[in-house]
Amino acid sequence: MKIIKIEFLIQKGPFCKTPEFATLLDEIKNAILSVTHPEGSRQFTLYPEKKANGVVPIKKNFQEFLVRNKWKREYRMSIASRIKPGPIDAVKKVSDGRYFAVEWETGNISSSHRALNKMAVGLLDGVLAGGILILPSRNMYQYLTDRIGSYSEIEPYFSVWRNILIEEGILAVIEIEHDAESTDIPPIKKGTDGRALR
Repeated sequence: MKIIKIEFLIQKGPFCKTPEFATLLDEIKNAILSVTHPEGSRQFTLYPEKKANGVVPIKKNFQEFLVRNKWKREYRMSIASRIKPGPIDAVKKVSDGRYFAVEWETGNISSSHRALNKMAVGLLDGVLAGGILILPSRNMYQYLTDRIGSYSEIEPYFSVWRNILIEEGILAVIEIEHDAESTDIPPIKKGTDGRALR
C-alpha cells in the first residue's frame, strides 16, 4: 500500500511538535505500508474490476500491525457530550493520559463524516490528543465495495473541520492507494458490515 497525501485539518498546540507524535505518525504510516495483497507478497495489488474488492479485510491487516505496536483496537470513547459515538478502529494512550485515534474507512461518505466528527468531539472534550482518518484515492475506490468513502469525495468539506475552535489538537486525513493491479489474483473477499457486503 502507498500513501498519496497527508492533509492536516487541525495542527495546533505543542503536542504536534513532539517526538511522541512523530512516533505515532510513523507507526500509522508503517501500518499502512505494511498492508499487502495477496498474502505473503511485498506490495498491495488489487483485482482491477469496478466494485469487486472488499475493504474489511484490508482494515484488519492494518489494525493487526498497530496492535503489535501496543495500540488498542475498537476503543469506545467516554465523553461528556450526550452522543455516544461508536468505537474507534484503534487508539494509543499518550503520555498526558489522552488518546490518539485512527480510523480506516470501510463505509460510505456519511461514515467518513461521522468518523471525522467523532474524532473532533474527542478533541473538543479533551479525550483525544489527535485523530487521523484513512481514505482511498479516487483511483483506488473504484475497485472497492460500492459507495465506499473516498478522499476526493470528502475533500470539499475540509473547511468545516479546519474552522473548529480549538486551541490544541491534531486532525488529519491520509489518502492511500494500491501499488499495482492484476487480473492474475482473486478479488479481495468482501466481509459483512450489518447487512451490507464490505
